[in-house]
Amino acid sequence: MRRLGEELGFEAMSLYRHVASKKDLLDGMLDLVLAEWQLPDGRGDWMEAIRTSARSVHDALRRHRWAAGLLMTGSHIRPTRLHYMEGLLGRLHDAGFDAETTYHVYHLLDGYIFGFSLWEIAYTTIPLDAEVVSRLMQTIPWDDYPHLAAHRDQHMNDGPHREVSAFDVGLDLILAGLRKTLISPST
Repeated sequence: MRRLGEELGFEAMSLYRHVASKKDLLDGMLDLVLAEWQLPDGRGDWMEAIRTSARSVHDALRRHRWAAGLLMTGSHIRPTRLHYMEGLLGRLHDAGFDAETTYHVYHLLDGYIFGFSLWEIAYTTIPLDAEVVSRLMQTIPWDDYPHLAAHRDQHMNDGPHREVSAFDVGLDLILAGLRKTLISPST
């Protein structure tokens, strides 16, 4: 709080007129991030509602990189996060998933959204040292790894793959698989 007060040009004690503690401050900040989430409401197609909600969560977590880790701890349970969880579980139930499948699909979706967001945050916040990357590229025997070499080349070049979000591709694959499960459940 002292450091924050210094950054803002206030005494730390004056901050306590507005927030009770550091946790209170973080909870308020999380509430602002959560306000950016579109909850999976009960209207329209269940897949589109979940897709729209998942994208909004992912986008908010990318904009506020510090928030994902805090939201995954048990010490920052916020009402909007609970509404999100309730909405997602309700959409899955209303789509026709049984209780056991809903349980697993909820965790799959939540894990995918948060996991992919954390992965992307890590890769976009690590400063790349061109010299270190160059040395690393020289240590890999690329002839032994032709698929990895092709993937490397895609990273280095423009193309249609740059126009598509990997998050959206993964989310669409998950949702398509879920729709197929509903249409032809295994016995």
